Amino acid sequence: MSKTPAQRAAKHGDKAVPAGRAAAANPYAPRNPATNPGNANLLVIAGVVASAFLFWYFHLLTLVQMTDLSNGLAMPDSLLGGFGVEHVAALRAAMNADALGQLEYVHKTAGTLFPLVFAFSWLVLIAVNVARKPLRWALWAAPLLFAVVQLWANVAVGAMLTAPAVDAGQVGLASILVVSSWILLVLSVLAGGFALYTGRKRKDAPGA
Repeated sequence: MSKTPAQRAAKHGDKAVPAGRAAAANPYAPRNPATNPGNANLLVIAGVVASAFLFWYFHLLTLVQMTDLSNGLAMPDSLLGGFGVEHVAALRAAMNADALGQLEYVHKTAGTLFPLVFAFSWLVLIAVNVARKPLRWALWAAPLLFAVVQLWANVAVGAMLTAPAVDAGQVGLASILVVSSWILLVLSVLAGGFALYTGRKRKDAPGA
């Protein structure tokens, strides 16, 4: 009885495999995402689009619309340069319980989804384009910190506005967190741009 190719390979090694025939791929073998960049690029594109939409919805639409409930006063999250006790006191006087409840709901929905989706999308974008681990971790720091600081800022702003009285310490903490979140967002965008540049440069390099 003739032996199968697998049996011949087991007995004679690679010499038993006819020249020009490649070994059959194992369909159950784990796949490295780097070997299938098409799927990774689609994930990155979807994440960037979702992040842009959530940024628009949270900062440029919902928080701007909230000014209708605060006599035109800007929400703390929108103030890139921070805010002080006077602005918070005026905001608390202008917003009733329903308005504060709406702001809290915005923080729990779009205000939570945006930093999480953005951070995940930027982690994937950097991982796809940056091969060196030390550089990759350095670039990951900005979006990871942004997500943490933004979520913390949501909580701090809510606590500041619903406290029994205006507290300078709460105002200072919330202001620092909001400003830091904007700085980290800009740094994250720059990190993503640098990662794309690095990935493009690596692909254009001879022998890549």
